[in-house]
Amino acid sequence: MTALWLVLLIPLAGIVLMALIGHLRQAGWVNVALAALTLAASLGLALDVFADGPILSPSRMLYIDAFNVYLVALTAFVGLTTAIFSRPYMQHEVETRHISKRRMRLYHSMYQGFMFAMFAALTTNNVGILWVAMEGATLATVLLVSLYRTPEAVEAAWKYFILCGVGIAQALFGTVLLFFAAERVIPVRDDALLWNVLYGSAAQLEPTVLTLSFVFLLVGYGTKVGLVPLHNWLPDAHSEGPTPMSAILSGLLLNVALYALVRVKMLVDGSLHSNLAGYLMMGFGLLSFTVAGLFLHRQRDIKRMFSYSSIEHMGLMTFAFGIGGPLATFGALLHMTVHSLTKSAIFVTVGHAAQIAGTQTIEKIRGLIRTQPAVGWGLLLGTVAIAGFPPFGVFVSEFLVLTATMKSWPWLTVPLLVGLAIAFAGLFRHLHPMVYGDAPEGQLPVRANMLPVMIQLGLVLWLGIAIPVFLSKWFEQATVLISGSSPL
Repeated sequence: MTALWLVLLIPLAGIVLMALIGHLRQAGWVNVALAALTLAASLGLALDVFADGPILSPSRMLYIDAFNVYLVALTAFVGLTTAIFSRPYMQHEVETRHISKRRMRLYHSMYQGFMFAMFAALTTNNVGILWVAMEGATLATVLLVSLYRTPEAVEAAWKYFILCGVGIAQALFGTVLLFFAAERVIPVRDDALLWNVLYGSAAQLEPTVLTLSFVFLLVGYGTKVGLVPLHNWLPDAHSEGPTPMSAILSGLLLNVALYALVRVKMLVDGSLHSNLAGYLMMGFGLLSFTVAGLFLHRQRDIKRMFSYSSIEHMGLMTFAFGIGGPLATFGALLHMTVHSLTKSAIFVTVGHAAQIAGTQTIEKIRGLIRTQPAVGWGLLLGTVAIAGFPPFGVFVSEFLVLTATMKSWPWLTVPLLVGLAIAFAGLFRHLHPMVYGDAPEGQLPVRANMLPVMIQLGLVLWLGIAIPVFLSKWFEQATVLISGSSPL
């Protein structure tokens, strides 16, 4: 239990600490130290769950099992690598007067606040607190998106707040309906929002009310996932906010929202004894996957382009969880991992590329390998990995999802393959000139910390060649919990 409390208390204390010292030059190192301590605590928590099984706190407000503990560890790891990238990147932003030293206090404090909200959402056993934590993550992100205080940044933050506010309101109504269904069958009223109690009583919950609840929760949390047509906030938030925020937003927060959806789907499946929730997720997922792939061709801003790539991959994960079954679920869990690692690594290189070119406009980012080879190669390899080339892990997870689709819904295999081809073309039509083109005059290298990129892409390559035994068992346990059967 100590590791569990540390995962929550370290970033919570970090909010206060960074609010006091976040404007100092050493604050970046303190941010890295806090993230490193959180990662150490999350790994300790993972080992406890792996050895002893699920953990339920004495108050029953916190619950950790094979599904959420691996997301806790993944979130802490990407939080650390992003903090390492963030330190020199944000210092460069201060030196170039894009933001003031005083505003760095807000940035560092909200960075820790964002991490705390995600950990709270992942570890809570109460679906009401899950909603509160998702709203807290929304508010922290709004402050980060508007950090530069330009008209475009304020507009993007306002759009994010309104759209996600409407979405999270739908999720609140869905949570209320879930409570309404639960209080009729659960003797103790205070237990009616505890997930482990709900899961144990799922077969007794009223199917009609639970179906209606899931529709509202799908719309609400689907907005946070970035599912089409609820996705409009995501490209603006990515393009106008600081790049480290884009890395954790795309690599982590979207996972947390999808985690919430899958948890509720497990309850609906247990109540209806049918795959109605899965059909809805398949529909929204396939629509998002297809539309985002088409929009990749129209982008002129490099961060907006990769934000649509995130929508595409979240659509694929939603589709896979909707299919259900052990193979699709295992593929979705693996895809969650490799997408988070790859996309956060890409945004690190994108941030440095924009600093080198002095703009995020794709047409003005040229010859990165000539100007700064490490950044150019990082962008090239990251794009190759996220496009699903072997032997990277994205290829393996997409192959598993395609195999599951061929087994369960063979007529949907062609749309998936066409969507992958469209997304591939959208990414690579812009990549070649950015990496290999002639560098404009006056383009100077920046202080780029490419260590996070090397570590994360190295892990994605490793997962594509051979999944470690401990991680495979982790995924297998989570797959059994979600789908009810093992993929092996």
